Amino acid sequence: MKFGIFYELQLPRPWTADDEYELFNNALDQIELADRLGYDYAWEVEHHFLEEYSHSSAPEVFLGAASQRTKQIRLGHGIIQLPTNHPARVAERVSTLDLLSRGRVELGVGEGSTVTELHPFDRRFREKREVWEDAMRCLMPMFTDESVEYNGPYFQFPARNVLPKPYQKPHPPLWVACSQLDTIQMAGERGLGALGFQFVSSDAATAWVHAYYNSIVHRLDRLADYQINPNIALVSMFMCAETDEEAQRRAQGATFFQFALRYYNTHGPIKPGTVSLWDEFQQWRATDAGKKAASGGLIGSPQTIRERLRKFAATNVDQIILLNQAGRNRHEHICESLEIFAAEVMPEFHDMEADHQDWKRSVLAGDLRLEEIDTDPYNMVSMQSTKWKEAAAQGKVLADQPL
Repeated sequence: MKFGIFYELQLPRPWTADDEYELFNNALDQIELADRLGYDYAWEVEHHFLEEYSHSSAPEVFLGAASQRTKQIRLGHGIIQLPTNHPARVAERVSTLDLLSRGRVELGVGEGSTVTELHPFDRRFREKREVWEDAMRCLMPMFTDESVEYNGPYFQFPARNVLPKPYQKPHPPLWVACSQLDTIQMAGERGLGALGFQFVSSDAATAWVHAYYNSIVHRLDRLADYQINPNIALVSMFMCAETDEEAQRRAQGATFFQFALRYYNTHGPIKPGTVSLWDEFQQWRATDAGKKAASGGLIGSPQTIRERLRKFAATNVDQIILLNQAGRNRHEHICESLEIFAAEVMPEFHDMEADHQDWKRSVLAGDLRLEEIDTDPYNMVSMQSTKWKEAAAQGKVLADQPL
C-alpha cells in the first residue's frame, strides 16, 4: 500500500492579512517534510470561489513550487477541472510541471462539483460529464502528437503542435475524481485511476475494488488512445498522535472538509462574505450527524491506525490519501502527525507493496478472476437522490444539483 497527502488549502474565517501567505507556505513545508519521510504522493485540488473550503485555485503554481523543494514524492493534480480549463492549457501546464519535476506528475481530471464554480466559466452543471469526455478526447493527443486538430461538440482546435511535451512517455498517469461511488466502476471502464473517498466498511471496499478491476479487465472502453492506470486511491481524514484522545483533540477540523463541500452543494451560489462556514460547522459538529462523522477516518494512535489500515490492505486498495490539512488543524500538529505515522505505521504497509503488485499483475493478466460482487447494497446514490428531492422541495438546492 502507498500513501499520499491531500491539500484543499482550507482557510476558515475569520481571516487576517497574512493567513493565506502562512497557509500556502506551511503546506509547502509539510510536503517537503513528507518527501523526506518517504510518503509516496502529494495531491492538490483545483477549486474556484469556494470561500473557506478551498483556496486552491492555481494548483499548477503550487505544485511547481513543490517540485523544486522535493526529490521523490509524486505530485498529483487531484483534480484539474476539465470543463473550466481549455485542453491545450492543461497539456501545456502539466507537461511543464512534469519536466520541472523530472517526471513526477500524476494527472487527475474531473468535472467540477458545483454551479458556484462552473457557471462563471460559462459551463452548465447538467453538461459537465459530456464536456469532460470531450475535453479528454481533445487533450490526450496533445501529449504525444506533433500536430493535433480536433472538432468536438464543446472544443474545436485547429492543427497545432502543443508544447512542451511531458517528461513521462506517453503521458503522466491518469486519474479521475470519483465523488460518487458508482463512478469508481466508470473509472475502471475508462482505464483511469480512481480517486475516491473512504468506504463505510471493508465489505464495501472489497465490492468496489472488485467492480473496478473487473471493469478494467472485462469492460474496458477508453475515451481516447491513452495508457491505462489501474489504481484505486481513497481519501481519509487523518491525524496521528501518541494517544487516541490526543489525536481526536488535534483533529477537530477534520470533518470541515465534508461539511463545507456538502454546504456548497446544497445551498447553491453564496453571496461572498455573507456566511461564515466555520461558524456553521461548529453548529453541525454538535449534532448527531456531526459526532458520527468525527468518529471515522484514520484518527488515533499508531496502533489504532494500524488496525484500521490492515482492513484496507486486505481489500487490495492501492493507495490511502491522508487528509491532514483541514479546518483549523495546526501546522505543528500536522507535521508531528506525519512524522509519527512515517516512523511507526507506514513501514508495515510499504512492505506489503511487492505482494500487492503481484496480486494486481495476476488480476490484470486474467490469471486471478475476481468475484463479481453486487455493489447496489454499497451504493449511496439512490439514498442521496431521495435526500436531494427532499432538499429541493424545501428550496435548499438548485434543481440541477446533486446532494
